[in-house]
Amino acid sequence: MNDVQQRAAAKHFAEYWEGKGYEKGESQKFWLSLLSDVFGVEHAAEYIEFEDQVHLDHTSFIDGYIPDTHVLIEQKGIGKDLKKPIRQSDGSLLTPIQQAQRYASMLPYSQRPRWIIVCNFECFHIYDMEHPQSDPTEIWLKDLPTQYYLLEILVRKENISLQQEMEISIQAGEIVGRLYDAFLNEYKDRTNEHSLKSLNVLCVRLVFCLYAEDAGIFGKRLMFHDYLRRKGLSNARQALIELFRVLDTPVESRDPYMDDELAAFPYVNGGLFSDESIEIPRLNQTIFDLLLDKASAAFDWSEISPTIFGAVFESTLNPETRRKGGMHYTSIENIHKVIDPLFLDDLKAELNQIMSSAVLRSKEQSLKDYQKKLASLSFLDPACGSGNFLTESYIALRKLENQVIQALVALRPVKHKDEKSVGQIAFGGEAMGMENPIQVSIEQFFGIEINDFAVTVAKTALWIAESQMMKETEDIVHMSLDFLPLKTNAHVHEGNALRLDWESVVPKDKLNYIMGNPPFVGGMKMDEKQKEDMWNVIGKEINGVGEMDYVAAWYYKASKMIKGTMIECAFVSTNSIVQGQQAITVWEPLIKKDGIIINFAYRTFRWDSESNDIAIVHCVIIGFAVFGRNKRIIYNESGNGMLASNINSYLIDADNWFIHAISSPLCNVPPIRFGSMPRGKEFLMSGEEREEIIRDYPFVEKYIKKFNMGSEFIKGGE
Repeated sequence: MNDVQQRAAAKHFAEYWEGKGYEKGESQKFWLSLLSDVFGVEHAAEYIEFEDQVHLDHTSFIDGYIPDTHVLIEQKGIGKDLKKPIRQSDGSLLTPIQQAQRYASMLPYSQRPRWIIVCNFECFHIYDMEHPQSDPTEIWLKDLPTQYYLLEILVRKENISLQQEMEISIQAGEIVGRLYDAFLNEYKDRTNEHSLKSLNVLCVRLVFCLYAEDAGIFGKRLMFHDYLRRKGLSNARQALIELFRVLDTPVESRDPYMDDELAAFPYVNGGLFSDESIEIPRLNQTIFDLLLDKASAAFDWSEISPTIFGAVFESTLNPETRRKGGMHYTSIENIHKVIDPLFLDDLKAELNQIMSSAVLRSKEQSLKDYQKKLASLSFLDPACGSGNFLTESYIALRKLENQVIQALVALRPVKHKDEKSVGQIAFGGEAMGMENPIQVSIEQFFGIEINDFAVTVAKTALWIAESQMMKETEDIVHMSLDFLPLKTNAHVHEGNALRLDWESVVPKDKLNYIMGNPPFVGGMKMDEKQKEDMWNVIGKEINGVGEMDYVAAWYYKASKMIKGTMIECAFVSTNSIVQGQQAITVWEPLIKKDGIIINFAYRTFRWDSESNDIAIVHCVIIGFAVFGRNKRIIYNESGNGMLASNINSYLIDADNWFIHAISSPLCNVPPIRFGSMPRGKEFLMSGEEREEIIRDYPFVEKYIKKFNMGSEFIKGGE
């Protein structure tokens, strides 16, 4: 169903069930109707399971469970308070969510729910078990026609596949980490900068080869594995050197007398294998077995998520994150908090509108125009790291394009000799099979990153994403598309984004969106180089620049670039940028002088690190431009949005007012000067030091006071 049809179905459902709701007699009918009538589930009775047994100290029954999407349902009768405890058969008092969680804890691990929905026919409470302490999302039956999309978790299988992709990608990162450590031990000088850079490049090349043999890019599975196995341990180093050289040489330029096995490898291009100066150490038995058995034969690299794996890969080989003992990556969920409201939601809505058209001739042209629009958009991430924002944005656009291609194929049915109806379509005026139907390219995506290794990883992640999406297109058009040699260039540039002219990367008249997750560094924690970066962008004369977060420089630089354009921006930031003094010092010049308008924003939400050294950061997302959208939206932590007439620097629906400090009191009271701030360590002591001083000098005790800073307030301690 399209959006219009689904709204109408939700409205009819809500009207029919208004005032109804007998728990025992109508629960199953309620959920079967919701699934089939509103969400279009065929054979709904096979899709949802009712009254599954769960064994506590007695036998109980789960009201509803959907295996495909891991949704558990606890149904109550109409009028029941969903937050009030109910006495159970064992005498305990449990709220409906506590009852559901008790059932969930007794299920096999693979069947544990990702979501729990508690319902009383009048209201749905949706609990996200990734964030079990968060408040539920509430949907009232009467609001279902406008909020039905919040229940798409009932049918959205991507959540499960995303979890699997994440687990596979992290396993791949762990394999790379083991290879890295094993190779590092074989270098003559483990502190030599050239050796360490060579090791990083070597790991990127090996990952590409491992992926290429599993994804069919090399022609057949285990091609890289079999080549190394036949060369043997004693010749493995030279075999890698020769293979890398061949992968960088066009077929027509190769030695015609080279070994047939080596000649069978395709030409890759793209610069990945072009540097022959990298240092490759000898392979010992541990490396040889790890590479062939653990990394190649026993692991399928074609299943990784390039978005997650790119970041995990870069993190695995980053000394700082390795020291902390964990993986660092931006979750796909958090990436979509940026890219969905920035551009993806509107593109999806536009495609849905086209797909709902009943006029075939105009529908076909609209689809082609839409595909050209997708291919015309350009994106910049000026702090791209391993490229996960760019990679996920590329994948999102290609998924939309594949929907377009599939729809175009369906519009041109033809008969073949076997009389089976299949699709045929013209691309660019040529019959299907004459040219590539794909128009969206990784050349539309631009990045700036200061770390040279992260740049290489970002390019590789984009190439892997391109390969995976091409496979999906092949399944739609039933034709083989050539991935190699790499014809498209990933425009990821090495450099300091605060020193580099962004227009040297992509001219602003060719740019549509700027996005990303710039570094989190507080104003008082910046080093001298970072302060110089800030001054270079903002200027020393701006009031309060020394106390701004480092990310403010990205806002200022983006604001200068988008002046007089239709470019839209969205950045993830620590929430301090919209609090206290920074809500004035950062935003008053941007709003009043540069004409910046905030079009959407996520208020504070928790950004959890995947590192074992757990660092919880509280973030906001701010989407802005120099023009205002028709609809401005403020999202809460659960992702629920509300329309706003204006979003100010405090992320409140209100006018653009700025709360300035004043130096004199409003009434006749003594003035406040500076307050107590022992900025040097000479004034501070630990609890142990306090006890030691009092032991030696008892009279000092009354002069020593307990001092609470933010760290003590948040983490405890003295």
